[in-house]
Amino acid sequence: MNSAVPTGLPIREYLLVALVSAAVTYLLTALVRRFAIKVKAVAVPRKRDVHVVPIPRMGGLAMYLGVVGGMALAHQLPVLRRAFEYSYDPVAVLIGGGVIVLIGALDDRFEIDAWTKLAGQILCAGILVLFGVQWVSLWVPWGGDADALGNVLMFDRNQGGLLVVLLVVVMVNAMNFVDGLDGLASGLGLIAAAATCTFTLWLLDSSGGEVSTYPPALIAATLAGACLGFLPHNFQPAKIFMGDSGSMLIGLMLAAASTSASGRIVYTSFDATDVVALLSPLFVVAAVLFLPLLDLVLAVVRRTRRGESPFAADKMHLHHRLLEIGHSQRRAVLLIYLWAALLAFGAVAVAMFDTAAVFWGTCGGLLVAALVSFVPRLRRQGQKNTA
Repeated sequence: MNSAVPTGLPIREYLLVALVSAAVTYLLTALVRRFAIKVKAVAVPRKRDVHVVPIPRMGGLAMYLGVVGGMALAHQLPVLRRAFEYSYDPVAVLIGGGVIVLIGALDDRFEIDAWTKLAGQILCAGILVLFGVQWVSLWVPWGGDADALGNVLMFDRNQGGLLVVLLVVVMVNAMNFVDGLDGLASGLGLIAAAATCTFTLWLLDSSGGEVSTYPPALIAATLAGACLGFLPHNFQPAKIFMGDSGSMLIGLMLAAASTSASGRIVYTSFDATDVVALLSPLFVVAAVLFLPLLDLVLAVVRRTRRGESPFAADKMHLHHRLLEIGHSQRRAVLLIYLWAALLAFGAVAVAMFDTAAVFWGTCGGLLVAALVSFVPRLRRQGQKNTA
């Protein structure tokens, strides 16, 4: 079989799959909402919560069915069928995603303990590894010689599998931690998936149609569609929450897409002196979930310093701090969208366009985002000084 099929970028096909995933998710969310109310999977307001009335959760079930619908369509399209013919990655996501949605749905209804959820996350990561989703190589900027910049680390099956398990657990919990405002996790999932899909399409184009880039683009496109279809139901004021079933699904699919795209880069296709291109997989993996990961790290440090469990809940996440500054729920969510989009698409653009232009453009955008984020606090300080 020929692994390179230079037929041009199948952008329309991926867009169609994403739209189908969005439509299926949007239509099924209302049914899932009724089901969640019937089985009493309802989020009752707690001290650390922002919502003030009980809201059904388990929205991740509708998102998963949207992903299934998008992948079913892709399997029938002659071009995108290659994602299934040359790789088991989409099948791994469907099976692992189904299991993690089931675990999340049980938590949405019965609130299972953190260690049981962690065991379930490791199980789902193991499913990905069993189907071949793992890191094969990774470029690092050290260990090179006079003729090569940096070195490529090669992983065996055990090492690559352990790296996938670590990545899945971190991303799943990062998305879970950040899911605290209406529309926040679904919007961040949409941005991260869209950035990942854009990056993999660039890889597809630069590799001349290498079929190994079809699966990560498909995973990211279906996830982006599912998040887009769920967002109208979830944006403030939310009619339904995605719950752990949704946030864990987003984390698992982003980990799978990032691994499928970045873990099998053919580094010989790049110029050895092109550091930016060689580092681009790491940039994308780190940037698409920078804010959730930062929130996760700060939460773990904060809680362990107080002598509490890293999984103990509090009301000091990044979105809570934006509310304390004086932003409304909607404005806080939109600001986090802005930060995430600048970081994610800035990382993707570094690989695709002039590095200097992208750097200064991203820095300018981040400066504007920082000013807008602190406007309420600056306004209050100005009012105090004039009083």
